[in-house]
Amino acid sequence: MNIDEFVERSLGKWRSQRSAHHLAFHHFEEVTSQIEILPLENDDERVIALCKANQIDPHLVTSPFYMTWEGESDWDEDEILAGSTVLVPVPDLDNPTQGRLLREQGYAETVAAIGEYQLIEDGSFVLHTQYERATAEEKIWFATPNLRFRVSLIKTGDGKGVTTASFSSEIRVLNLADE
Repeated sequence: MNIDEFVERSLGKWRSQRSAHHLAFHHFEEVTSQIEILPLENDDERVIALCKANQIDPHLVTSPFYMTWEGESDWDEDEILAGSTVLVPVPDLDNPTQGRLLREQGYAETVAAIGEYQLIEDGSFVLHTQYERATAEEKIWFATPNLRFRVSLIKTGDGKGVTTASFSSEIRVLNLADE
């Protein structure tokens, strides 16, 4: 699988159930959310701006996409978790199974970020992102075309300690009445 195929399989609306263990707080959290992943054109102004901000030639990108999410946590039932971000894959010219992923907003810290991705033999997408105060490791894979799983680790900035571990199951919304 290459990055174009992975992004194509990810497009659509998803219902997500995430279980997270916040080790620093000795707390378990459950989050339910709706995720939507939409394709963007390479010449979309948001894609061009993200490329410029990271000194990346826009001609090197492939399959950019826009992701939105809205969810609820059992940790703080009054808080609505919502956001959006532009994501731009930049494949390695020598190895199409790996590259960089530009993110308008990161996962572990809500700042722009660049992660290193790799698609491994079983079709899993593995992403490592170094932030100022943390490191995020994510792995996403498809069990079926409409069911995908995601595991994430948030580590300390030096990468030696784990602060959060989570598992998500994401089911594609096939019937608009199910939204």
